[in-house]
Amino acid sequence: MKALETFAIYVTPFLILGLVAKLLLRRHAVDLTDVQGQAGPKRGPRKVFLLGSWRTEK
Repeated sequence: MKALETFAIYVTPFLILGLVAKLLLRRHAVDLTDVQGQAGPKRGPRKVFLLGSWRTEK
């Protein structure tokens, strides 16, 4: 029983933080199309570095 109590003490704060983060992101979520729309229609393709690799963003 002591192991379950210890596990709950260590895991519960992470679950609470995850839930709070999820709720905040849902409230202030911005879609990728919104961000691309702010860039304007005249923005051309460009090379960007993402997750260790280069890609061309259109």
